Amino acid sequence: MEAVNTEIHLRHVEKDVLIPKMMREKAKERCAEKVEAFNHCCKDSGFLMAFKCREENAALKECLTIHYRDPVFFEQCKQEYIKEKMEFERTGIASKNRKQKLPTSM
Repeated sequence: MEAVNTEIHLRHVEKDVLIPKMMREKAKERCAEKVEAFNHCCKDSGFLMAFKCREENAALKECLTIHYRDPVFFEQCKQEYIKEKMEFERTGIASKNRKQKLPTSM
């Protein structure tokens, strides 16, 4: 990933809410196998999932926590957030909307 100027001022909500939200989403992608195992266990266990899925839940929490506590991962997400923020300021189009705008009439 290319380096983005880190001197940009980030608001409290960006540092403490928006970047951690991005981290959670990306951590879930990186722990996809554990997420899938936990979801599968919950679907099969019904009301007893709290007891039956403890092992899967613990493995998922451990995987996610490793990413949440990784300062390199935080910095990667921060740089990606800054890049998206700068692109939004330049274009006025949110990144989620930019990705969805594909020509439909071909």
